[in-house]
Amino acid sequence: MIAHLYSRVASAPAALLGLLAVLSAPAHAQSAPACCRSDTVRAIAAPTHPLPPEAQSAGQTRFSFIAYGDTRGRRDGVAEQQEHSIVVDAMLRAIREREGTPDAIRFVLQSGDAVVDGREASQWNVSFIGLINRVTTIGGVPYFLAPGNHDVTTAAALSSPGRQEGLQNYLRAMGQLIPPDNATRRLSGYPTYAFGYGNTFVLAFDSNIASDSTQYAWVKSQLAQLDRTRYPHVVVFFHHPPLSSGPHGGPIVERPTEQVRQFYLPLFRQYRVGLLLTGHEHLFEHWIERYRDASGQWQRMDQIVSGGGGAPIYTYAGQPDLGRYRSTSGGRGVKIKQLVRPGTRQRDNPYHFLVITVDGAEMSVEYVGVDWGTKHQPYKRPRISLIDPVPAR
Repeated sequence: MIAHLYSRVASAPAALLGLLAVLSAPAHAQSAPACCRSDTVRAIAAPTHPLPPEAQSAGQTRFSFIAYGDTRGRRDGVAEQQEHSIVVDAMLRAIREREGTPDAIRFVLQSGDAVVDGREASQWNVSFIGLINRVTTIGGVPYFLAPGNHDVTTAAALSSPGRQEGLQNYLRAMGQLIPPDNATRRLSGYPTYAFGYGNTFVLAFDSNIASDSTQYAWVKSQLAQLDRTRYPHVVVFFHHPPLSSGPHGGPIVERPTEQVRQFYLPLFRQYRVGLLLTGHEHLFEHWIERYRDASGQWQRMDQIVSGGGGAPIYTYAGQPDLGRYRSTSGGRGVKIKQLVRPGTRQRDNPYHFLVITVDGAEMSVEYVGVDWGTKHQPYKRPRISLIDPVPAR
């Protein structure tokens, strides 16, 4: 019946089309009260178990965190994100299962594209924020979001009106979750921030404006001043992957990707960043780059693309030009390995999230598929190490 109505109202007013969309949604996704359709984005609820001040967690060397990306839904602004809700349910189970164990999950990282159009307050309020409130209150853990192109537009100019609309909505949503303006770990006015927990330092930046010199200088200063005795593990999460083989990658190199390569990859090598977490591609893939540092020692940097948070699934599109990657990122001598390649069929790229476990000097990653992908194991085993073994002497 709903399908028949749609065929009869192709030219109907938008309000009627919106009503029909709600009627056709599953019952659990029809919970968009009038209060949520405000013109002002509501702040996501603060976590019931926030991270302690940085200095207080210095002795914590074993814990886990979740990483994923790309949650935007096909019904944003009309109903709760259905596919994303499946992922959230699975994340909450993972948090509950590990609660009280040495590997308890302490926070969640999301690499961008929360909603289809971040300029629309209703998309945040109706479709996204309620789900994240479950993470921060039922799960109890902090939630950190790096902005994607759908959140703040593709504009490279800071003054772009569209970008400013999306940015203000992002900042309102994240107001109780990220460090405030003028904090040591926040670049004022930007969605660029960092935090430390235990022996791990985490930094988020806006890859939509990767050529912005103010943001670059702030990121560099955070890495340059970092106490690497306290923080042997450095994790950076952002939206545009330097390497990918989905429809945004392969033979295509988008402007933000090129700028991330040009400005940030040399910086990450200089300061021995160990793990990059990105999205943008709605699939999963894993690259390993090995390079020599200033002393001539080989270092490892893992680049993981995890965009299976609920956005429409993508598939493998082709291999990137590794020669171009090396030349544009200043890494002519690097060795690159694609550890996991995405599938060529949608069913080979299920919705998922990652559980990353820190255990002293060790860091490992576990892929968790949801819905039809619960048995999917791209690594062919439950968990793999992100740290190269120390050669025997």
